[in-house]
Amino acid sequence: MSEKIELMVVVDMQNDFVSGSLGGDMARAIVPNVAAAVDKFIAENGAERLFFTKDTHEDNYMETNEGRHLPVPHCVRGTWGAEIIPELSGYASRGGVTTVEKATFGSVALPDIIRAALSRYEPLSEADITFHIVGLCTDICVVSNALLLKANFPEATFKVDPRCCAGVTRTSHEAALETMRMCHIEII
Repeated sequence: MSEKIELMVVVDMQNDFVSGSLGGDMARAIVPNVAAAVDKFIAENGAERLFFTKDTHEDNYMETNEGRHLPVPHCVRGTWGAEIIPELSGYASRGGVTTVEKATFGSVALPDIIRAALSRYEPLSEADITFHIVGLCTDICVVSNALLLKANFPEATFKVDPRCCAGVTRTSHEAALETMRMCHIEII
Protein backbone atom coordinates (compact mmCIF):
# COMPACT_ATOMS: atom_id res chain seq x y z
CA MET A 1 0.00 0.00 0.00
CA SER A 2 1.33 3.43 -0.97
CA GLU A 3 1.90 6.27 1.43
CA LYS A 4 -0.80 8.96 1.52
CA ILE A 5 0.68 12.33 0.61
CA GLU A 6 -0.82 15.67 1.62
CA LEU A 7 0.36 18.81 -0.20
CA MET A 8 -0.58 22.45 0.36
CA VAL A 9 -0.44 25.19 -2.25
CA VAL A 10 -0.66 28.74 -0.87
CA VAL A 11 -1.60 31.00 -3.77
CA ASP A 12 -0.38 34.60 -3.96
CA MET A 13 -0.60 35.64 -0.32
CA GLN A 14 1.37 38.78 -1.14
CA ASN A 15 1.27 42.31 0.21
CA ASP A 16 -0.31 43.85 -2.89
CA PHE A 17 -3.24 41.40 -2.74
CA VAL A 18 -3.84 41.88 1.00
CA SER A 19 -3.12 45.50 1.87
CA GLY A 20 -1.47 46.97 -1.21
CA SER A 21 -2.68 48.08 -4.63
CA LEU A 22 -5.24 45.26 -5.03
CA GLY A 23 -5.89 44.55 -1.35
CA GLY A 24 -9.18 44.74 0.47
CA ASP A 25 -11.19 43.77 3.51
CA MET A 26 -12.06 40.28 2.23
CA ALA A 27 -8.37 39.45 1.68
CA ARG A 28 -7.32 40.83 5.06
CA ALA A 29 -10.06 38.83 6.77
CA ILE A 30 -8.65 35.46 5.67
CA VAL A 31 -5.06 36.08 6.83
CA PRO A 32 -5.50 34.52 10.32
CA ASN A 33 -7.27 31.49 8.79
CA VAL A 34 -4.53 30.94 6.21
CA ALA A 35 -1.77 31.34 8.82
CA ALA A 36 -3.48 28.80 11.09
CA ALA A 37 -4.00 26.37 8.20
CA VAL A 38 -0.35 26.62 7.10
CA ASP A 39 0.87 26.19 10.68
CA LYS A 40 -1.29 23.10 11.16
CA PHE A 41 -0.27 21.69 7.78
CA ILE A 42 3.47 22.01 8.52
CA ALA A 43 3.02 20.45 11.96
CA GLU A 44 1.24 17.45 10.44
CA ASN A 45 3.04 17.06 7.09
CA GLY A 46 6.35 18.94 7.13
CA ALA A 47 7.60 21.96 5.23
CA GLU A 48 8.75 20.01 2.16
CA ARG A 49 5.13 19.44 1.15
CA LEU A 50 4.27 23.16 1.21
CA PHE A 51 4.29 25.28 -1.96
CA PHE A 52 3.82 29.04 -2.26
CA THR A 53 3.04 30.78 -5.53
CA LYS A 54 4.02 34.39 -6.06
CA ASP A 55 2.48 36.58 -8.73
CA THR A 56 5.61 38.18 -10.17
CA HIS A 57 5.57 40.97 -12.73
CA GLU A 58 8.30 43.04 -14.29
CA ASP A 59 8.53 46.82 -14.69
CA ASN A 60 6.78 46.53 -18.08
CA TYR A 61 3.60 45.11 -16.50
CA MET A 62 1.37 47.79 -18.03
CA GLU A 63 2.54 46.72 -21.52
CA THR A 64 1.51 43.08 -20.99
CA ASN A 65 -1.83 41.54 -21.90
CA GLU A 66 -2.74 41.32 -18.21
CA GLY A 67 -1.66 44.93 -17.64
CA ARG A 68 -3.91 46.12 -20.46
CA HIS A 69 -6.88 44.29 -18.92
CA LEU A 70 -6.04 44.99 -15.26
CA PRO A 71 -4.25 48.35 -15.37
CA VAL A 72 -3.13 48.31 -11.74
CA PRO A 73 0.58 47.68 -11.29
CA HIS A 74 1.06 45.00 -8.62
CA CYS A 75 3.55 42.41 -7.44
CA VAL A 76 6.40 43.97 -9.41
CA ARG A 77 9.61 42.05 -8.76
CA GLY A 78 11.70 43.60 -6.00
CA THR A 79 8.90 45.69 -4.47
CA TRP A 80 7.23 45.43 -1.08
CA GLY A 81 3.96 44.50 -2.83
CA ALA A 82 5.51 41.37 -4.38
CA GLU A 83 6.60 39.92 -1.03
CA ILE A 84 4.70 37.26 0.90
CA ILE A 85 2.73 38.92 3.71
CA PRO A 86 4.53 39.14 7.08
CA GLU A 87 2.11 36.68 8.70
CA LEU A 88 3.27 33.96 6.27
CA SER A 89 6.79 35.04 5.27
CA GLY A 90 8.38 32.96 8.02
CA TYR A 91 6.71 29.85 6.65
CA ALA A 92 7.64 30.67 3.04
CA SER A 93 11.31 31.09 3.95
CA ARG A 94 11.62 27.78 5.85
CA GLY A 95 13.93 25.16 4.51
CA GLY A 96 12.10 22.64 2.37
CA VAL A 97 9.30 25.00 1.33
CA THR A 98 9.08 25.63 -2.42
CA THR A 99 8.18 29.06 -3.79
CA VAL A 100 7.13 29.34 -7.42
CA GLU A 101 7.07 32.68 -9.23
CA LYS A 102 4.43 33.01 -11.92
CA ALA A 103 3.91 35.76 -14.48
CA THR A 104 0.17 35.33 -14.77
CA PHE A 105 -2.84 33.73 -13.10
CA GLY A 106 -1.93 30.05 -13.30
CA SER A 107 1.55 28.59 -13.07
CA VAL A 108 2.13 26.17 -15.93
CA ALA A 109 5.42 25.21 -14.21
CA LEU A 110 3.76 24.26 -10.90
CA PRO A 111 2.63 20.73 -11.89
CA ASP A 112 6.17 19.76 -12.98
CA ILE A 113 7.69 21.30 -9.85
CA ILE A 114 5.27 19.27 -7.74
CA ARG A 115 6.00 16.10 -9.77
CA ALA A 116 9.71 16.59 -9.06
CA ALA A 117 9.01 17.00 -5.34
CA LEU A 118 6.80 13.90 -5.36
CA SER A 119 9.47 11.78 -7.04
CA ARG A 120 11.03 11.04 -3.62
CA TYR A 121 7.84 9.17 -2.69
CA GLU A 122 7.67 6.83 -5.72
CA PRO A 123 6.09 4.55 -6.42
CA LEU A 124 3.12 6.77 -5.78
CA SER A 125 -0.38 6.58 -7.12
CA GLU A 126 -2.15 9.86 -7.88
CA ALA A 127 -5.07 8.51 -5.88
CA ASP A 128 -2.84 8.75 -2.78
CA ILE A 129 -2.27 12.50 -3.20
CA THR A 130 -4.41 15.20 -1.60
CA PHE A 131 -3.92 18.85 -2.52
CA HIS A 132 -5.05 21.60 -0.12
CA ILE A 133 -5.31 24.94 -1.91
CA VAL A 134 -5.68 28.29 -0.14
CA GLY A 135 -5.03 31.93 -1.01
CA LEU A 136 -5.91 34.80 -3.28
CA CYS A 137 -7.84 35.54 -5.36
CA THR A 138 -10.37 32.70 -5.45
CA ASP A 139 -11.85 33.89 -8.73
CA ILE A 140 -8.59 34.43 -10.59
CA CYS A 141 -5.39 32.76 -9.38
CA VAL A 142 -6.79 30.14 -6.98
CA VAL A 143 -9.23 28.72 -9.54
CA SER A 144 -6.60 28.90 -12.30
CA ASN A 145 -3.99 26.98 -10.32
CA ALA A 146 -6.52 24.50 -8.93
CA LEU A 147 -7.75 23.64 -12.42
CA LEU A 148 -4.22 23.39 -13.84
CA LEU A 149 -3.27 21.01 -11.05
CA LYS A 150 -6.50 19.02 -11.41
CA ALA A 151 -5.82 18.60 -15.13
CA ASN A 152 -2.31 17.35 -14.38
CA PHE A 153 -3.26 15.12 -11.45
CA PRO A 154 -6.80 13.97 -12.37
CA GLU A 155 -6.92 11.10 -9.86
CA ALA A 156 -5.71 13.17 -6.89
CA THR A 157 -8.05 14.63 -4.31
CA PHE A 158 -8.36 18.42 -4.21
CA LYS A 159 -9.70 20.46 -1.29
CA VAL A 160 -10.32 24.19 -1.04
CA ASP A 161 -11.35 25.80 2.23
CA PRO A 162 -13.42 28.90 1.40
CA ARG A 163 -12.48 30.41 4.79
CA CYS A 164 -8.89 30.48 3.52
CA CYS A 165 -9.68 32.14 0.17
CA ALA A 166 -11.06 35.50 -0.89
CA GLY A 167 -12.19 36.78 -4.24
CA VAL A 168 -12.35 40.16 -5.87
CA THR A 169 -16.03 40.24 -4.88
CA ARG A 170 -18.19 37.88 -2.82
CA THR A 171 -20.17 37.00 -5.95
CA SER A 172 -17.09 36.12 -8.00
CA HIS A 173 -15.63 34.21 -5.01
CA GLU A 174 -18.79 32.07 -4.84
CA ALA A 175 -18.81 31.58 -8.61
CA ALA A 176 -15.21 30.35 -8.54
CA LEU A 177 -16.01 27.95 -5.71
CA GLU A 178 -18.91 26.59 -7.75
CA THR A 179 -16.67 26.22 -10.82
CA MET A 180 -14.16 24.24 -8.78
CA ARG A 181 -16.94 22.14 -7.24
CA MET A 182 -18.19 21.28 -10.75
CA CYS A 183 -14.66 20.09 -11.60
CA HIS A 184 -14.64 17.68 -8.64
CA ILE A 185 -12.64 19.87 -6.30
CA GLU A 186 -13.99 19.52 -2.77
CA ILE A 187 -15.08 22.77 -1.15
CA ILE A 188 -14.70 21.99 2.55
